[in-house]
Amino acid sequence: MIGILNYGMGNLRSVANALSFLGVEFSIIADREEIPRMDKMILPGVGAFAAGMRNLAEFGFIPVLNEEVVGKQKPILGICLGMQLFAEVGFEGGEYTGLGWIKGEIKKLDPKDPALKIPHMGWNHGIVKKPSRLLQGIAPQADFYFVQSYYMACEPEVVSSTCEYGIEFPASIEWGNIFGTQFHPEKSQDAGLTLLKNFAGLEPN
Repeated sequence: MIGILNYGMGNLRSVANALSFLGVEFSIIADREEIPRMDKMILPGVGAFAAGMRNLAEFGFIPVLNEEVVGKQKPILGICLGMQLFAEVGFEGGEYTGLGWIKGEIKKLDPKDPALKIPHMGWNHGIVKKPSRLLQGIAPQADFYFVQSYYMACEPEVVSSTCEYGIEFPASIEWGNIFGTQFHPEKSQDAGLTLLKNFAGLEPN
């Protein structure tokens, strides 16, 4: 069973619709007591870093997620803001502490080309950088749907694919049981559905 975490920041319905289309069993979780019953979790997210962390704290999710993800090594997929919250710190409207599962920072996307508008919105290429359980069956260069003004600056060893928009930034990350996509797989047609199917089928490490 996959738990889609509802902490007031997520594009929940489109993720749920994609999993329903794939025939994947899931539950939308807003009660922290339900989290330990899940085999895997998806942390979606639309909005600002500070608000995301504040909402996770207010819902009481952070200690439970640390126990399940770090302690029990359950797979988790962060989508867009959800992936960014895995970092140590975010610099959106100030400096804010993240979950700290991935060594890295969330920085403003600042392309030097004035023709490149912020937010980065729409289809762009993801370039596979290393073997990835999440990206199996997806072309080495596939199109995904992005909506972002910030990106994760992190160590290369956690980056499974990259994208370029004035600068090269991580399009997806994979570190043990922790997975993330800067793009929205639920809006990325066949490639995104393949990624979600791969996540649903993951076996523990």
